[in-house]
Amino acid sequence: MARLLLIVGFLALAVGLLWIGQGTGAITWPQSSFMVNQLQWAGYGAVLGAVGLILIWQGKN
Repeated sequence: MARLLLIVGFLALAVGLLWIGQGTGAITWPQSSFMVNQLQWAGYGAVLGAVGLILIWQGKN
């Protein structure tokens, strides 16, 4: 179970960081993405990244 929490946590953290990057315009890949320069996606990414960190923390314990 701990391994699954770590895997899901790292995936959630990675996707969350991608969403933050796209939402703030720091990452413009892919250029056709509807999320580029949309700050709401940066917020969603922050929440998903926080959930990922919590899952990683739970998987380590």
